[in-house]
Amino acid sequence: MSYYGWHAYVPVAEKRRQAERKLAKLKKQGRSVAPVRIEGRKITKSFWGNSWCVNLERYSDYENRLPRGRTYVRNGSVIDLHIAKGEISAMVAGSEVYQIKIAIAPITRARWKSICRDCAGTVDSLVELLQGRLAKGVMDRVCREGDGLFPSPTEIKLSCSCPDWADMCKHVAAALYGVGARLDEKPQLLFVLRDVDETEMLASAGQEELAPQIRTVA
Repeated sequence: MSYYGWHAYVPVAEKRRQAERKLAKLKKQGRSVAPVRIEGRKITKSFWGNSWCVNLERYSDYENRLPRGRTYVRNGSVIDLHIAKGEISAMVAGSEVYQIKIAIAPITRARWKSICRDCAGTVDSLVELLQGRLAKGVMDRVCREGDGLFPSPTEIKLSCSCPDWADMCKHVAAALYGVGARLDEKPQLLFVLRDVDETEMLASAGQEELAPQIRTVA
């Protein structure tokens, strides 16, 4: 730590080595960990991963802390990340290993029904849904700000064991970006997180009141 109470600058390569050492220590203790690995500069590559990050970055509540979070996740500092119904838990390596808990409110049944109704008759394949390969109008509706699948700041409660007074510290921001990277691998976890069943979006032969304005958008 520096004379003024700030931690001394640590080069990126050393931060990565520190994170790897802390990860190895957890594994040696028998902990089951799921680290976030980022290859290259892009944190996310898939439709759902990219859309998660776009949603984070659209809210001014978060804009001041997100850049440090991007740096941390690229450095391999998110040494454990788990996504469950209504909750994200993570461990992020900084000067210590910090525990992060992020609570996400479930989507209301009315909101989920509205999404399914607006997309009725347009989702024929669960594989294509999870790959984000449906018509642009469908995906735009699912991701729409305010009443889509992604949470707003009012639906998110943030907690970190670090001494930073801010709700959105760099460790929390890193964990949130880590979620985007995890959705690249397992997009179905977004539906688990929001406590909805993605199979309810599948089109059925008996559906009525289809949404032609969505179906016809390529």
